[in-house]
Amino acid sequence: MTSPRSFSPSRRSILTALGLGAAGASLAACGSPNGGSSEDADQPVRDGFGQADITVPDEYKDRTPILFWAPFTGNNLEVLNGLFTAFNESQNDIVAVAESVGGYADLNQKFTAALQARTVPDIVCFPEMQWLQFYFSDALAPLDDYFDDEWKLDNYIDNYTPECKAAGQTYLVPFARSTPLFYFNRTRYQEAGLPEEGPETWEDLAEFGKELSSIKVEGRPLSALAFSTDDAWHSQADIWGFGGRNSDDDFQVTIDEAPGIEWLEFQRKLIHEDKVAYMAKSAGTDFESGVAAGKRGSTAGLTGTTKAVGDKFEVGTAYMLAKEGQEKAVPTGGSGLSIVRADSKDRQDACAELFRFLGTPENSATWHIGTGYVPIVKAARDTQEVKDLVAKDPNYEVALNQLENARTADYTNWFQSAVTEISTAVAQVHGDGTDPKTALGSIKDSLQEILDDNREDIEKIDFERI
Repeated sequence: MTSPRSFSPSRRSILTALGLGAAGASLAACGSPNGGSSEDADQPVRDGFGQADITVPDEYKDRTPILFWAPFTGNNLEVLNGLFTAFNESQNDIVAVAESVGGYADLNQKFTAALQARTVPDIVCFPEMQWLQFYFSDALAPLDDYFDDEWKLDNYIDNYTPECKAAGQTYLVPFARSTPLFYFNRTRYQEAGLPEEGPETWEDLAEFGKELSSIKVEGRPLSALAFSTDDAWHSQADIWGFGGRNSDDDFQVTIDEAPGIEWLEFQRKLIHEDKVAYMAKSAGTDFESGVAAGKRGSTAGLTGTTKAVGDKFEVGTAYMLAKEGQEKAVPTGGSGLSIVRADSKDRQDACAELFRFLGTPENSATWHIGTGYVPIVKAARDTQEVKDLVAKDPNYEVALNQLENARTADYTNWFQSAVTEISTAVAQVHGDGTDPKTALGSIKDSLQEILDDNREDIEKIDFERI
């Protein structure tokens, strides 16, 4: 089974989109780690890049408008809009507007096109390290000059702050940060006489699947796990859990080595031989409706999933699984907020005020409680609202405690095009039963090309890996 490729800009492709062509790309490659695609790369403002269309409510017409292209929908967008409304009502000078663009891949494409058109939003947020693609094209403004004793990077959880910096400067602040999480139907586990805390290892899940299959749902055996069609993020945790890596610290692709093949072969067997798992069109929908007893999702979906399930069954959560005897690890996920370099310093200053507002313990707690994203501000975890939530629903404590296993994803996952390649290969194994060695071997060269193309730039930023 294949999935459509989504365009992911390297620095050179963005430069081409901006009309600089191969010559511009070559010059940029010789420039500073701030990019070099324009003479004023070190300045936050750049002429010729105006604000994209924005609809401002009549009552805020006289304020400085700032536009956030948000990769959120549904419940998470509603919570975001609530925070923006609270910000707009907290002062009289700025109006912040959030416009949903779909998901992260949609934002990637739309923002690339916006850079080409030189009509851009004021705020963007890209997952994990994918923001670097736009840092390398000088599209983002540094934030350090806005920090003070009250609002600073030290306020945020340490697992995520190194991913905010490049070449000694800060280009984003954590906001919608998360990790993968294992969700299971605790009610069905109880019915099957299984541990209420869920599985610890992949071997546990394989055994539990046999017991769960004795339960019939719509005349069919209950499946232990529904895989997704875009599992690259979860698969990063999986390959680590089998002792492997997608790529090493020397930018060499290793996804097709023995641990990677063992990981995917285990899952292929789970689906196509043991028949206790399957690849779903929508793993979330199948889990929420009770068709599958497990799914992998994000901590960011915890609130939405719990609401969607309602009183149909009790939702349980557990750490992401690993092979017996291997250490568990999860990739840091979600995104931080970045200011786009455009033609207005006033709008950039207004964006920083919004970031400061969202970075208070109380508002970080509101975002966490409303969505399930990690309460990214350290002090947010100590608010009474978060303490009450954890006491009421231990699933949130599982999500918080799993942060001890969080680390920066392998280089392959820093680029959307590589993420798409991995998802496609994994889907071929999960959906069609393709031999894992063949599936992973088929993407090795393209993944290596992506890393080779970007290695020089990444080495310049002196990144501190978690």
